[in-house]
Amino acid sequence: MQPRRSALLGAVTAGAGAAVSILLGPVTNYASETVPWWARSPGVVWGVFALLAAFSVGLLLLSRRLDQTSGAVGAPCGLGSVTSSALITVRSTSLRPPHVDLPVVRGRASDLERLSALLTQSPDGFAVVCGAGGFGKTTLAAALAKRAETDGFTVFWIRWQDRDSFVLQMTQVAVACGLTEAELQDARTELVPLPDVVWRRLGSVRNWLLVIDNVDQADQLSLDQGATGDYRGWVRPEVNGLLLLTSRDTSRESWGPRAHIVELSSLDTRAGAQVLCDAAPQAGSPEDAEKLSERLGGLPLALRSAASYLSRPGSRYRTFNDYHGALDHELPALMGATGPVQRDSDARQVVRHTWELSLDQLESTGYPVARPLMRMLALAADAPIPREWITVGMLRSVTGLRVRGRDLEAALSGLHQYGLLAFSDGTRRAQVGALQIHSLVREINELLLGSTAGVDPRLWRRAALLRTTELAERITTDSVDWPLARTLAPHVELLLRPGAPAPANRVDNARSRILKSLFAAGEYALAASLARAAYDADAATFGMDHIRTDKRRHTLAAALNHLGLHAEAVELLRQTLAHRGRALGEAHYFSLQTKISLGMALSHLGQHDEAIALLRETVDQRLRILGPDHSLTLVSSNSLANALSGAGRYAEAAQIHQQTFEARLAAFGPDDASVLQSKNNLARALDGMRQYNEAAAMFRETLRQRESVLGPDHPRTLDTRQNLARALFHLGQQAEPAALLRQTLEGRERAFGPGHTATLATREFLATVESGPTSGVFRRWRRRPDRATPNP
Repeated sequence: MQPRRSALLGAVTAGAGAAVSILLGPVTNYASETVPWWARSPGVVWGVFALLAAFSVGLLLLSRRLDQTSGAVGAPCGLGSVTSSALITVRSTSLRPPHVDLPVVRGRASDLERLSALLTQSPDGFAVVCGAGGFGKTTLAAALAKRAETDGFTVFWIRWQDRDSFVLQMTQVAVACGLTEAELQDARTELVPLPDVVWRRLGSVRNWLLVIDNVDQADQLSLDQGATGDYRGWVRPEVNGLLLLTSRDTSRESWGPRAHIVELSSLDTRAGAQVLCDAAPQAGSPEDAEKLSERLGGLPLALRSAASYLSRPGSRYRTFNDYHGALDHELPALMGATGPVQRDSDARQVVRHTWELSLDQLESTGYPVARPLMRMLALAADAPIPREWITVGMLRSVTGLRVRGRDLEAALSGLHQYGLLAFSDGTRRAQVGALQIHSLVREINELLLGSTAGVDPRLWRRAALLRTTELAERITTDSVDWPLARTLAPHVELLLRPGAPAPANRVDNARSRILKSLFAAGEYALAASLARAAYDADAATFGMDHIRTDKRRHTLAAALNHLGLHAEAVELLRQTLAHRGRALGEAHYFSLQTKISLGMALSHLGQHDEAIALLRETVDQRLRILGPDHSLTLVSSNSLANALSGAGRYAEAAQIHQQTFEARLAAFGPDDASVLQSKNNLARALDGMRQYNEAAAMFRETLRQRESVLGPDHPRTLDTRQNLARALFHLGQQAEPAALLRQTLEGRERAFGPGHTATLATREFLATVESGPTSGVFRRWRRRPDRATPNP
């Protein structure tokens, strides 16, 4: 009944207004032409005018009141939650979330659960799902929206286009939540800022999720030149619902202290394979999908692009393997757009273009160095990049820009803010602050550099390689240089590629310095990779029998020996020994070094007689030429004693190790690496002789020294820690050996990976210790000849 009464009253008011207008005409006319008797008095005429004016003003106020009453009809007032009957739109723009045609969002279960908890627990804050383009931010937000609708929440979805359309859609949201015309009029007349009006209405209702998608620049949501994080603009922490933003901006400074940051990273290999199999089940096996997922770096946008291509009937490549093989020579075509890219929303969905949007935004907001910096970093290896690798002079030389130090720092910060660049937290494989780029981001930027008009990629590549050479030439075997050597090693491999524009003598010096540092640091996997690249390069250039190739082959075999790949090492060392014996003679330094390495590899393979014969031969030759106390003679003696221990001849080994230890101690002092090596090996022989107390004491002292000199995770420190655990276990202890072995296992998993032979041996020994010294497992393990770990 109330709407009908309002309509009737409105009609009467309109009629009265019309009547007043009609009366005004004659009065005016009479006052100007024929004047009746009652209008001859001015007081009467002006009184009539005043009365009519007052009546008109009254009608105007009554009309506004009726408009307000009519506009509020049906709007919820003070409701505790948003209901479907409250959804009133002011234009045709949809506020519905996009459909997610996926049974599950692969690899994001923990992120989705975290966001769901924020939704249901009404946190004092809001959520920001952030990361570089292509990492699946919109997909994750849409999955949360789907779950929220299922749970009875009302979901509003706004896709950022520009500020005007955003403000209009936020107003739609507020109207859907019961915003009245009076409240809106207050905003129109600027009595109250529109964000305050909208958020006051949102704060009065419950059970809603508001998603603002693709807000890549946080300051677009601020008000009056303020910061988004001051929460005076369009971003407000609310307890009655959840505001969720998706953005490429990963900086907490941009979003303020009450933002719950959910930064997305690449999917792991298995989750990426599931994405491929979900969308293109006919394209191959899960194993093939995992290989393609690894090649694409687990990037969700690239995975979806590949699956979409493979599922199209007319595609040239129909299997995961075919697509994987084609990426090496057709990456721009396979990762590009199928049609013209005219809008930002189109570019976001194309791997080849999506990161250019971020670079465009950085350039437009005062970061002119960001794009050339990104292109230069793309010329480094697919590995963490030392921070000191990129310099102002390097960028000046290739761009011609007046790059200053603060410009470079600002560009690095901008790239990090938009998720295109990460900084290492100081893992074992990269020094603190090393720059990290997603493999596909690097690859696309390298391709774009080559297709940029007016740019000579050869000049850029030469600058990159020369900078790598400069850094490598500073490396020493001192432990202070180990972090840089680890990080720089993959980049030095680029110097060894055919046609690399760097002087050969400087490349040799750089390679040699890095390898020596890696061996000193115990980074045998990195050393093996670099040594293999050097071996392949010299074999291709000089031939298999050249002396340079023999050196590279020997170095590679040494690294493989440390990695436990003894069979491959033996094959390489036999070739090297044959070449060196013919070219240099059996007693030459290089020939004897090869014999020592070959003997140790054979000992590890259980070929003890040949190993001991070779090593005894090197000891005799060095004794005759160099004398008993020469450092090279002591190296040979240490290796022979290790081989004897491996064969179970512990008494002979202990005697030689004792002599070597005393000679090295007198020559080099107690903390020298070779002295600690001899002490560890002597304790190992004593352990084999069942002198467990003496062995444990010596292992404990050596462990303390090695932790101090080499660090807790150096491979030699790990060896000694495991040896101490073994000696204590032999003494009937269980708790301390188990704790030592857990620490050793963690270190070996970090250093070598879970599948390495040393890691597996530690895991097996830990299981033995935990099962107890009376078990059959322990008795079988105790009979193994390799149960203790020597230091070659």
